[in-house]
Amino acid sequence: MVTSRDVAQLAGVSQATVSRALSSSSKLSPETAARVRAAMETLGYVPHAGAQAMKTRRTRTIGVVVDDLTNPFYPEILDEVTRELDGAGYRVVIWNAGGDSHSDALAAIRERAVDGVVFTTATEESPELQVAVEQDSPIVLINRIVDGLDCDQVASENFAGGAAVADYLSAHGRTGVALIGGTERASTSRDRCTGFLNRMAEHGHPVPAHLQFGGEFSHDRAVRIVEEFLQRDPRPMAVFCVNDYMAFGALDALRKNGLSAPADCWVIGYDDVEMASWESFGLTTVRQPSREMARVGARMLLDRLQNPDLPAHQVRFPGTLIKRRSA
Repeated sequence: MVTSRDVAQLAGVSQATVSRALSSSSKLSPETAARVRAAMETLGYVPHAGAQAMKTRRTRTIGVVVDDLTNPFYPEILDEVTRELDGAGYRVVIWNAGGDSHSDALAAIRERAVDGVVFTTATEESPELQVAVEQDSPIVLINRIVDGLDCDQVASENFAGGAAVADYLSAHGRTGVALIGGTERASTSRDRCTGFLNRMAEHGHPVPAHLQFGGEFSHDRAVRIVEEFLQRDPRPMAVFCVNDYMAFGALDALRKNGLSAPADCWVIGYDDVEMASWESFGLTTVRQPSREMARVGARMLLDRLQNPDLPAHQVRFPGTLIKRRSA
């Protein structure tokens, strides 16, 4: 069996240095850490997880809470978060909020089976977030913000993004519009809707209440809503969906009824997931730099693990309106 002594000998360092490399100690130079990792890989050395946890009080595992993985936004976030954490030597366990893994997440956080938690879908009512705060677990929120919570948070300027959509539609004479939002509990939906509605009102084109739709983030729900308002006369000239997932639903509803965007109704989304640029969609949308947000959030959590006394930090990224065929 390969031991840490063998790794130390091959790397030309002490066993204590190998231990520091395994715990990602900031006292170790990047060059030395790289030499130890190379020796481990050459020898096929795998540290015993239980023994490491007992020595360091760390499990080298991070929990990541996501929402509906059928929404292409979340796999893009996960891809960057896991890449960053894996590069730092951490395993990642993924929990789907409200899904079958819900109780597993609560148990793992309570039992300190993870060193920290990344939330991509948090609201004030999230049970996993409440337990993590109670346990004083290192946490970072990516994508959604929870006001008043003293922790690291990363998001885009959602209020400004919604306003930018209103500016664009008003400038092009699209004044009779519909809005498809998500749950009010989510800061993303709340801020995008507020920014959009306030700016439309400022332009003198308030969105009537019967054309404002809230609820859950759902492709099928967006299809039903658009099919409903297509029966009205006059029907809306444009629809703003607060994420791309629902905007795809709006486009599908138009196609299903023999219509298209932009000829019959403009469609604008939010996020700019990779699929939005596909020729079959050509979706005009507000791009938030989701991958960069994920990288920054993961690094903030790694910094927090190294230095728990760092002051909580909030980072906001600007959004950009990306114009494509649908509007």
